[in-house]
Amino acid sequence: MSNKVRIKNKKASFEYFLLEKFVAGMVLTGTEIKSIRAGKASIKEAYCAFHKGELFVRNMHIAEYAYGTYNNHEPKRERKLLLTSRELDKLESKLNEKGLTLIPVVLFINEKGLAKLEIALAKGKKLYDKRETLKAKDSKRDLERSGY
Repeated sequence: MSNKVRIKNKKASFEYFLLEKFVAGMVLTGTEIKSIRAGKASIKEAYCAFHKGELFVRNMHIAEYAYGTYNNHEPKRERKLLLTSRELDKLESKLNEKGLTLIPVVLFINEKGLAKLEIALAKGKKLYDKRETLKAKDSKRDLERSGY
């Protein structure tokens, strides 16, 4: 099964320093996984938060499935993320530090056909950091154009 679904959060690396990455499974309904396989999802405004010791992704938009009937899902519902208890404990303690947050970076389908979400422990960038990122990107692009 060669499903090439890779939905990226392009603003994540621009807005944040990505410190550490984790791959989490998700608890989804039938129509949600079908919409993801069709590429109808967005993680642009999504973020992760703990609730009673469990990790959830909030504000992730999965479009309603076109052929779903009365049992179609709610597009922006909270979805539980599946990580090991050791990873969850580590992330919860890190999130208590000032300025750190958890953001989704990539939504993909693995080789077994399961939807996975790559999340990153991130620290927000200041305006001057964002300018540096843009300068580095521009200079890299100029070097590639000139053939070096």
